Amino acid sequence: MPSTSAPPRSRTSSKPVLARRPRVKAQSPLPAFRPLQLATLVDTVPSGSGWFHEMKYDGYRLLVAVGDGEARAYTRSGLDWSAKFAPLLAAAAKLKVGSALIDGEAVVLDGNGRSNFQSLQNALKSSPDAIDYYAFDLLELDGADLTALPLRERKKKLTAILPKKDTRIRYSDHIEGSGEKLLAGFCSAGLEGVISKKADGRYVGSRSGSWLKTKCIKRQEFVIVGWTPSDKGRSFRSLMLGVHEKGELRYAGKVGTGFDTTELFRLQDIMQPLEQKTPTVTAPRSETRGARWIKPQLVAEIAFTEMTREGTLRHPSYLGLREDKKAEAVVLEKEAPADEAARPSPVPISNRDRVIYPESNITKGQLADYYAAIAEIMLPWAGSRPISLVRCPQGRAKKCFFQKHDAGAFGDAVRQVAIQEKDGGSEPYLYIDTAEGLLTCVQMGTIEFHGWGARIEDVEKADRLVFDLDPDEGLDFEAVRSAAFHFRDILKQIGLETFPMLTGGKGVHVVAPLKPRAQWPEVKDFAHRLAQAVAQSDPDNFTAALPKAQRKGRIFVDYLRNQRGATAVMPYSARAREQAPVAAPISWKEMETIDKPSHFQIGDAKELLKRARSKALAGWGRADQELPDL
Repeated sequence: MPSTSAPPRSRTSSKPVLARRPRVKAQSPLPAFRPLQLATLVDTVPSGSGWFHEMKYDGYRLLVAVGDGEARAYTRSGLDWSAKFAPLLAAAAKLKVGSALIDGEAVVLDGNGRSNFQSLQNALKSSPDAIDYYAFDLLELDGADLTALPLRERKKKLTAILPKKDTRIRYSDHIEGSGEKLLAGFCSAGLEGVISKKADGRYVGSRSGSWLKTKCIKRQEFVIVGWTPSDKGRSFRSLMLGVHEKGELRYAGKVGTGFDTTELFRLQDIMQPLEQKTPTVTAPRSETRGARWIKPQLVAEIAFTEMTREGTLRHPSYLGLREDKKAEAVVLEKEAPADEAARPSPVPISNRDRVIYPESNITKGQLADYYAAIAEIMLPWAGSRPISLVRCPQGRAKKCFFQKHDAGAFGDAVRQVAIQEKDGGSEPYLYIDTAEGLLTCVQMGTIEFHGWGARIEDVEKADRLVFDLDPDEGLDFEAVRSAAFHFRDILKQIGLETFPMLTGGKGVHVVAPLKPRAQWPEVKDFAHRLAQAVAQSDPDNFTAALPKAQRKGRIFVDYLRNQRGATAVMPYSARAREQAPVAAPISWKEMETIDKPSHFQIGDAKELLKRARSKALAGWGRADQELPDL
């Protein structure tokens, strides 16, 4: 493990630019951002063999991409923070690889080798040359996707490409077994905690249960909802905090320690433009005397000893602002028993013999088994984004309905994110990020999962562009196939790479993954204008008209999936249609010969898993392109 008493080393200055590097290997394209594997908070370190235990660092999670002669840094939500970590990326660009995608943590170490979040924030403002990077996983190397390999093999490959000397980019070491002893040692040394990972686990871009975290002290993010004035000048006395629970922002107490003078005045300057007259939380009157309220947009990292029965913090201490996380995504993190969290899906399915698909006698139990099997490849797509469920409690042939909100019937495994509505208020939207959440929805009668084109980290920015090619009655699949290739070529001409997805229904989606930068009005306008241009250039085969009477004999280019609040069926979702088809991404090569949009069914789970892990299909959904001008 990294020493806790390593002395600080001397630095050489680095210019804040993305450094070019010598061509030590044939260059590969710069890898794109992909969803990160997340850890589940547990009450104890998991016991037994087969677990790697690593230090939990106190910094910013970063995905570092190296390729095509440069390096870039992405936050956990996909933001490009390369400019903030220029010296670090200058060192990464010198790695002797064709390309690589590395997962790790950016930190600043003190004289005792401990990482400190506030020191990291200060370094980002004034001395980025002081920032180190501990690498703990390797997702891609020289164009090859490594995520299907066991962790122990990925870490071996990682050690082989990292510098051997004590440099800015370091290897995050581990021990196997004896996790409780390691945690005790870390806690006594004032460190944050332990991350435990299954040694034979794949890298899954979601919260899968194969990564667990155990903390020495309680700490998490809270939303700043206001402040109380100080009687000693223009700074504040304390920050008022909130946290989302069941999709609503509630009061979580105040924090008045952990600030130095510089941070007090910096926060005051940041909060001043956000002031508003009305509070966004309900708090005890004794807590709100003289309070000044602000829009709930800032996120602070807070350490505390415990939470009271009333849901407020005991002995909180401010650690710093979290600029990599949106306020809407801040939810209360609760410790789970380690043995339960490590299980793939501890969800009992009732009425397993109930027939859900009467024409083929497929049961609720079979549907649940399908979702349990494909959770690891579905969650990177459907997880951590607002979803709408198609629930058919008595089977697909009986009453089905859409649901996007929950009054509490789903329990804690199905989470909620507060999203602002047109009237200025907010509503709790459902989302899932674990196999447990996915199976809980199935237990509640869900067949289909439809998702927004944005993740909960920033619901205002699209991470994909979807064109739904919907054929009129009477058109065969050959017409759909031809239309899909036509759209592929058009989008490629304007700089967008795409993949086709069989919907399990009548048509095909042509999908272009995007960096989450463009706001919804821009995305909707782009999709609308492109759909209209295609329809006008080939009116015999395409239409963008909404009235069904105008679609006769043509393919409707449904561009309306690309607007705020609209959903599209998620990859690997089952459909409430005859024979239990599923939506499935395919390659353009496969598109040449595939027979129908319902080619795959829930009985094909093993084949879908194998395809998703194959080299030919690796990398779908990686957001490495921006919305072009049209």
